[in-house]
Amino acid sequence: MTTPFYTGGCQCGAVRFHVEGALGDASVCHCRMCQKASGNFYLPLVSVRQAKLTWTRGEPKRFQSSNHGYRGFCADCGTPLTYEAPDGVALTIAAFDDPAEIAPRIQWGVEAKLPYVDAICDLPGEETMADQEAASFLADLVSYQHPDHDTDAWPPERKP
Repeated sequence: MTTPFYTGGCQCGAVRFHVEGALGDASVCHCRMCQKASGNFYLPLVSVRQAKLTWTRGEPKRFQSSNHGYRGFCADCGTPLTYEAPDGVALTIAAFDDPAEIAPRIQWGVEAKLPYVDAICDLPGEETMADQEAASFLADLVSYQHPDHDTDAWPPERKP
């Protein structure tokens, strides 16, 4: 049986990681600290405490967000990367190269859930290029975001 292997990193590529082994619980947290740390409605996280986390390029800068926890982020682009507590490290799900395969199973901090979050799925949805006012701007947009999948981070026997 092959040990699970995951890769990921920040938006600019200054910080990259790989995780070898099974991921733990995946969740979203609505607490106010997670909202502030992510600049978003909630923060999707997955525990890596039972797996081996290796920083393959750079390391996150850390901010002590409470007496028990640290938040890791890229010092160059600001991408949120970790929540570190006495019981282990959790990584932000969207920082993984394949976040679609890591589905949250529970919500935490629901006492701070913003009142409109549950209704977001009921909003109309459009593809990016459907915005006619932004179409010309988007048509020649060049992304400087680091691509997913640093194949040099994969062990030779697992390269995609």
